[in-house]
Amino acid sequence: MIATQAKLVYQLNKYYNERCQTRKAAIAKTIREVCKVVSDVLKEVEVQEPRFISSLSEIDARYEGMEVIAPNEFEVVLYLNQMGVFNFVDDGSLPGCAVLKLSDGRKRSMSLWVEFITASGYLSARKIRSRFQTLVAQAVDKCSYRDVVKMVADTSEVKLRIRERYVVQITPAFKCTGIWPRSAAQWPMPHIPWPGPNRVAEVKAEGFNLLSKECYSLTGKQSSAESDAWVLQFSEAENRLLMSGCRKKCLSVLKTLRDRHLELPGMPLNNYHMKTLLLYECEKHPRETDWDESCLGDRLNGILLQLISCLQCRRCPHYFLPNLDLFQGKPHSALEAAAKQTWRLAREILTNAKSLDKL
Repeated sequence: MIATQAKLVYQLNKYYNERCQTRKAAIAKTIREVCKVVSDVLKEVEVQEPRFISSLSEIDARYEGMEVIAPNEFEVVLYLNQMGVFNFVDDGSLPGCAVLKLSDGRKRSMSLWVEFITASGYLSARKIRSRFQTLVAQAVDKCSYRDVVKMVADTSEVKLRIRERYVVQITPAFKCTGIWPRSAAQWPMPHIPWPGPNRVAEVKAEGFNLLSKECYSLTGKQSSAESDAWVLQFSEAENRLLMSGCRKKCLSVLKTLRDRHLELPGMPLNNYHMKTLLLYECEKHPRETDWDESCLGDRLNGILLQLISCLQCRRCPHYFLPNLDLFQGKPHSALEAAAKQTWRLAREILTNAKSLDKL
């Protein structure tokens, strides 16, 4: 048994050094190329409208606010200033979303975003995005990369297609630090020892983001209140939870397997599903020794089997917001195809570690 385990860990390390590092290098190169174009567009936006200041900056060869959705699909989060005059209201009526309401006694005119406040005093995510979309469309026509970049039509999101190869969504957002959403109040579960009180305090202090984008739990039933709502996002908190042991390496292997074998019609699976299941696996195996390099094979198998189970049940709860289903709106046939394909992958890896050479 130990020999089999050691063989799997050896093959996974080889896979990580060959396949995962190649993927990382290719994506890093793409990100540099994409960020040049996006920065240029955002510079033009800022000239027209100083309230939209580009927060896309390179720190330690990483771009702050840049999320990789897939190797040719990215999201740039553009942080806005001055949320201060609004209260954060999160009553659970819109899973995965919250609203920003003008604080009692505050005059509209005190807000930097006065013309985007609705009659009932909410800061409308949709109105801000609509204005931003207009500005980006104008900037695309003026910027120095206008020959290689164009807006993606037929969407209320702000999306650019670059060199006909890459799609980048630019999402206006507010950073919320020092508060924690009520809808995530159940985290961490009292009976689960991971991640421990110190790390929990760090994560909660890190806070979360409020994004202006279509919320997939609301599609199809957008009332005006819902289209004014902001989507909750916890990427910094999640990254902080995955810092120690072989967690990041495990995520890298999962993303590479997804890119190479689970990029299926109907887009049932993205990198975020992999990250979510990894977080659940951390709860199931709370001891740091469970995340030693020698356990990489066991953890990977556990996550793949959990993924199959989620795909078969057609439900994948968000890690911090369990009422939000990350498979909502995905075609059942796509989830079924992904379950079969994941089962094939897991069986292959479990029964023959050397098969990783071909995967």
